[in-house]
Amino acid sequence: VQLQESGPGLVKPAQTLSLTCTVSGGSITRDFYYWSWIRQPPGKGLEWMGAIAYSGATYYSPSLKSRTPISRDTSNNQFTLQLSSVTPEDTGVYYCARAASYVPPYEYDSWGQGTQVTVSS
Repeated sequence: VQLQESGPGLVKPAQTLSLTCTVSGGSITRDFYYWSWIRQPPGKGLEWMGAIAYSGATYYSPSLKSRTPISRDTSNNQFTLQLSSVTPEDTGVYYCARAASYVPPYEYDSWGQGTQVTVSS
């Protein structure tokens, strides 16, 4: 399976960031996978943001829950992250990935290449 992130590279503070992950080689509605969003701020480790399951159920990081709705477009085999009210602290590389779980250790087996997002006016 292959994953590819797409979205704007530059977002202004207070705007909403929308990122889409397009999946090929496998269906996001089949098998027992969790389609996840992870980010890495500069100089920091990976941060799990949330996931949407094969069933459509969603799971979120408690620290980001109110800001990060995740949805999916099954006809196009895509899932989308929307991060509202962004600040410069949301700058980083954003990844989509396929995981076997929505709790640690997640067990990722496929990753997108990542997309750089910078929040700046």
